[in-house]
Amino acid sequence: MPDWTTRFEQLARQAQHPLLQRFYEAGVINGQTALEQVELLAMDLETTGLNARSDSIVSIGLMPFTLKRIRCGEALYWVIKPSTLTHESVAFHRITHADIRHAPRLPDIMDNLLQAMAGRIMVVHYRAIERNFLDEAFRRHLGEGLQFPVIDTMQLEAWRVRGRRRWLDRLLRRPPASIRLADTRQRYRLPTYHAHHALTDALATAELLQAQVATHYSPCVAVGQLWD
Repeated sequence: MPDWTTRFEQLARQAQHPLLQRFYEAGVINGQTALEQVELLAMDLETTGLNARSDSIVSIGLMPFTLKRIRCGEALYWVIKPSTLTHESVAFHRITHADIRHAPRLPDIMDNLLQAMAGRIMVVHYRAIERNFLDEAFRRHLGEGLQFPVIDTMQLEAWRVRGRRRWLDRLLRRPPASIRLADTRQRYRLPTYHAHHALTDALATAELLQAQVATHYSPCVAVGQLWD
């Protein structure tokens, strides 16, 4: 179980930028805390590509929730002006040059972003995107990376679906079940949403974690058993 509480104490002492100091000083709950007592924040990023070093964040969606309630009225959504915007990325997430013309750049919203994240546990579907892109963006703009614990609903599903594949499936070379967000939601009979909108995907991720916990876990499961 990663000791994120101690890690944040260390990062608070090491951080040079005031925004990061305040974020780490807000701390992280103990990993033994029951998930039902945890303040969660579903996060989704839309990007211009998949390479955090060469591509940019183009939108961010945040949805605060607990196992019992999703607080849509407190959701946050930003369209971010990237360094470049290709035709391929526009076709993927439908954020156009007109949408970003007056949009803020990422440094303009970093304070608000960190305030929303402070003291909460992030919930994402495929942690490599959110972690890598935010870490790279903070290094680029503040000179220091960003670290935080996440619960990855894709990883939870991979443990359940792919970690327990029956020997017959492997023998017959049946493809493993998809763990993409929309496909995973279908297994829990959750409604279909339009994909690749950061706020909608954040809501979809929050609902998915609630369904996963209700189906496979106890609300009393220690958060440290699920985060990474």
